[in-house]
Amino acid sequence: QVQVVESGGGLVQYGGSLKLSCVVSGNFFTINTMEWYRQAPGKARELVGVSTRDSTTIHGDSAWARFNITRDEYKNTMYLQMNSLKPEDTAVYLCHANGWGPRFFDEWGQGTQVTVSS
Repeated sequence: QVQVVESGGGLVQYGGSLKLSCVVSGNFFTINTMEWYRQAPGKARELVGVSTRDSTTIHGDSAWARFNITRDEYKNTMYLQMNSLKPEDTAVYLCHANGWGPRFFDEWGQGTQVTVSS
C-alpha cells in the first residue's frame, strides 16, 4: 500500500512564506508524477504544480512567479515553496502521486491547510 502525506501548512500573514512537503511511502518502486492541488471553500479544486522526473511546473497566473516545486527523489518527497503569500492562496493543499510498485498506484493525501491573513 502506498501512502501520501502532506505537511507544513499553517497560518501565515500576508507576504509570508511557507514550505509544504509531500512524502510518498509504502510498497512502490517508482514515482511517475507528483502534483500539488489546492481547494478553497466554495471553489473548484485547482492544480498548483506538477513534478515529474524531468521537470517541475507551476500553474496559474497568480502563482507561477511566487511558488516553486522541488523534489528529493531519494526521500520520495516533493516540496512546494510558497512566497509572497496572499489571502487568495488560502486553501487546503493536496498532494497527488502516481507510479509503479508491485502494482500501479494512484493516491491522494488528505491535505494540509494553508491560511493567509490580510
